[in-house]
Amino acid sequence: MDPGAALVEALASRGGPRLPAVEWHESIGSTSDRLKDLARAGAPEWTAVLAERQTGGRGREGRTWQSPPGGLYLSVLLRPRSEPASLVPLAAGVAVAEAVASFGVACELKWPNDVLASGRKLAGILAEASSGSAGVEWVVLGLGLNVALEASSLPAELRDGVTSLRAEAAREASPEAVAVAVLARLGVWYDALREAPSRVVAAWRERAIPWWGTLVDVRSGAAVLRGRLVTVDDDGALVIEFSGGDRRRFVSGEVSRVRQAAAS
Repeated sequence: MDPGAALVEALASRGGPRLPAVEWHESIGSTSDRLKDLARAGAPEWTAVLAERQTGGRGREGRTWQSPPGGLYLSVLLRPRSEPASLVPLAAGVAVAEAVASFGVACELKWPNDVLASGRKLAGILAEASSGSAGVEWVVLGLGLNVALEASSLPAELRDGVTSLRAEAAREASPEAVAVAVLARLGVWYDALREAPSRVVAAWRERAIPWWGTLVDVRSGAAVLRGRLVTVDDDGALVIEFSGGDRRRFVSGEVSRVRQAAAS
């Protein structure tokens, strides 16, 4: 059976979202770039593009996302109406965490879009939106998840910070099975965005790295700011408190914990 048709059938058997169209590529430049073209042409919600390998995968801020064979590279089209688009990445993070847990692997979420296992990066999430006069028209939600990735296939500087489901001794994980699990849980949490957005934020906080109250550095553009991590608020923004007591919200950026020696 065609992999796309098999994915649709497997999702239907689990009560997951109905995928109106699925493309499955052996190799593609970027699943998200392909899906953005489809979105502009009017593709319906839940159209999906998957690949076994990407040659031009991207992370946040235009960074390259290494996409050799052994990973799941998935992009799905969402057209939020009453759902708050700013919380789509958080809903996706919770969905990925639950999907990974079904294969016996525990993970933690790191704002804004990382999924970690054993302290190393297992997956990354990137949501790219297009807006018009009426608001957000569509969101292309991209996911790169290391399923059976061999660290030796990555540049040397990345190997120590990356893991995979296989390295974490996952049970019977294949890109196809992981795609079904992720999309099934994404359907649940995307529905929750419409019904109870606060439930999504609470679920994300429960799975977050427990850095609350600790010193962190936040890189925002060219600036690096240091303060204590307060929370992720109800809009999905990171809240940092600085030494004078002032607080600031960050809707994008990169956060890292300050090591004890650097803090003292």
